[in-house]
Amino acid sequence: MRSVPPRVGHERGPGGGRHVEVRLLRFADTLRIEVSDARGERRPESCEPAEGAASGYGLPLVAALATKWGVVERNGVGKTVWAECLWP
Repeated sequence: MRSVPPRVGHERGPGGGRHVEVRLLRFADTLRIEVSDARGERRPESCEPAEGAASGYGLPLVAALATKWGVVERNGVGKTVWAECLWP
């Protein structure tokens, strides 16, 4: 596990970051990216950020670049946001 610096993470934990787990899985023609955290009560939703907003661009960017993406609950606690992209 790695702590995400405050400028990347939205929730602050001990040391100013939050703990997330990042997994990259490569299949024949697909790269799957998974980002997991312990915040199960907050499920991300894709929406258009307000003009000039400092945040809200992540999921629209993922949706534009990925062939598919979603959110699943983790065993135990938290959630995993995943995205799959074609791998040449």
